Amino acid sequence: MFTVEQIKAAHSKVKSGADFPAYIKEIKQLGVTHYECYVNDGHIDYHGTNNYTATVPPKYDALNVADKANIQQFKIELKEHQRGKTDYLTFINSCATFGIEKWEVNMEKMSCIYFDKLGNEILVEKIPQ
Repeated sequence: MFTVEQIKAAHSKVKSGADFPAYIKEIKQLGVTHYECYVNDGHIDYHGTNNYTATVPPKYDALNVADKANIQQFKIELKEHQRGKTDYLTFINSCATFGIEKWEVNMEKMSCIYFDKLGNEILVEKIPQ
């Protein structure tokens, strides 16, 4: 199975949202089936087969995630990030400001789902291949 070190090595190549599809392809090849990224502190739970989980610990000091999602503004910020116009921490701060608590990436469905604090799906995107 994959290790936290392998995940970190793959993630170190991501400089902006434009690098995301290549990252997904690499960690899928490592055996990741899905993962959840938590905006409040940056910890990520990576899951594989047979209930295997590897957790990347928090990456930054805790952020306050807004209670109510601003979906339209989040979509604008997400597109900017995907175009490579913002770095990861800028994107994370935008997520917190606009009420995104976490996102979940599913390798089988090649989708990324963003959730608010109440667990509501805010946006579902297909990951380019």
